[in-house]
Amino acid sequence: MAKEQEGFSEEEKAAMKERAKEFRAARNKAKQDPLGDLMSKINEMAEPDKSMALRVHELVLGAVPELQPKTWYGMPAYAKPGKDGKLICFFQSAGKFKVRFCTFGFSEHANVDDGDFFPTAYALLELTPKVEKEIVRLVKKAVA
Repeated sequence: MAKEQEGFSEEEKAAMKERAKEFRAARNKAKQDPLGDLMSKINEMAEPDKSMALRVHELVLGAVPELQPKTWYGMPAYAKPGKDGKLICFFQSAGKFKVRFCTFGFSEHANVDDGDFFPTAYALLELTPKVEKEIVRLVKKAVA
């Protein structure tokens, strides 16, 4: 019988610490380099997550160049420009939480609604041309 986990896992605690660090850094924007921070986090990833994150980065900014790269819970994310900077989408590596697939998802600020029931996150096993085209479509829809 598997032992039940009480509280947060070590990976979840580490992600929360990353988010607290990001929040503190965001308060001091003069010293912050959001793109550099994002690229640093991608470069820390193991393959194939790293290559996938780099390609998703290219796809997101290629689709909507005005989105602002940032990190969110230690992962690449993209927000609307401006003071509010509402988060639109994010990438989560499989290695971060030791799961079998990467995730590409959208926040509640993304316009991805499709009726009363719709996905807000997608499992990524491979970035095929069909998947890449769908990511671009969804990112454009998210900011429309």
